[in-house]
Amino acid sequence: MNRIVLLTLFSMAILACSSDNGEETPPVDGKPDDPKEVTFERSTLLVNWADNIIIPSYEAFVTDLDGLNSAFETFRPDASTENLLALRNAWLAAYKSWQWVSMFEIGPAENVGLRLNINTYPTNIDRIEQNIVSTGYDLSLPSNREAKGFPALDYLINGLGESDEAIVSKYNEVDRDALISYIEAVLNDMTTLSKEVLASWKDGYRDSFIANDGSSATASVDRFVNDYIFYYEKFLRAGKMGIPLGVFSGSALPDKLEAYYKGDASNVLFLEGLSAVQDFFNGKHFGKSSSGESLASYLDALNELKNGEDLTDLINGQFDKAREMVSALDPFLEELENNAVPTQMSLAYDEVQRAVPLLKVDMVSAMSISIDFVDADGD
Repeated sequence: MNRIVLLTLFSMAILACSSDNGEETPPVDGKPDDPKEVTFERSTLLVNWADNIIIPSYEAFVTDLDGLNSAFETFRPDASTENLLALRNAWLAAYKSWQWVSMFEIGPAENVGLRLNINTYPTNIDRIEQNIVSTGYDLSLPSNREAKGFPALDYLINGLGESDEAIVSKYNEVDRDALISYIEAVLNDMTTLSKEVLASWKDGYRDSFIANDGSSATASVDRFVNDYIFYYEKFLRAGKMGIPLGVFSGSALPDKLEAYYKGDASNVLFLEGLSAVQDFFNGKHFGKSSSGESLASYLDALNELKNGEDLTDLINGQFDKAREMVSALDPFLEELENNAVPTQMSLAYDEVQRAVPLLKVDMVSAMSISIDFVDADGD
């Protein structure tokens, strides 16, 4: 009996020591304790998105559209080479600004189909020419989406002739009024739609966007994360690079490039879009060095790893690698037209593609967000 008592006391002493030495007692069956639930305020994330990124981006875009309209008003009565160059510069500035709002196809922008109306390319030259001749066009019709927006302006100020002088001459011939009127109509359409979207964000949608801070498929975060990934995959990766490169068709299609008639602009627009995507991922305030809650900070709160590496760092590293590879390329048009096999552009595309599974699989899995769109291009 004494022996049993001594053994019991000895066992209790060992347990007491193991509890006091600062180490956790191993759980039953060697399984780790259930992890603590991570709390992340989605409402704070939505406030940062709306107030510091989305609305300021739209404000800057509308300002640049106003600058484009001003350059056109100077060009209208005096179609000189100098004024054409100024108009072209204003067009490119606004086009770059567009890259920062193109991903926000939610709410007001989705309601008016802003992306389809502003940037459907390649543009339809035949339809543009028919509209100019007929003068009875209605740019609000879906059938005219390929004949307006930035791509139509690209043709009208960059593609009407082989040189600036040849283009200017078109605006000094007898049918100049029809050309001028068409540009005016295109600009009015772009400006009206964009200002409508901005006003809607300020006049009520911002509040409902933030209030919808749940974790369901219809909540703001879940919906926008889907739209964000869809934009990266379908419009940035495929639209700006993959389709012209021939990834999905088997042969290069340079005429499918964004800003096709301004041969050195496609890379610029792609890189602008990539910067917009990465800044949004990191919650960087538009036009500022400060940042707030973001997809990156959400992942950090979850302490998400992939193969032992921090997922936030992996995503940012992949964005950086893609930017490095694309920045080293010649203009996309030259890469496609001057190389029977555009190897370097293909390698750059591969780096752009590698971000897709990081976002579409790893990130959404960590956040318990379901993808709501179908992948139709086999990647």
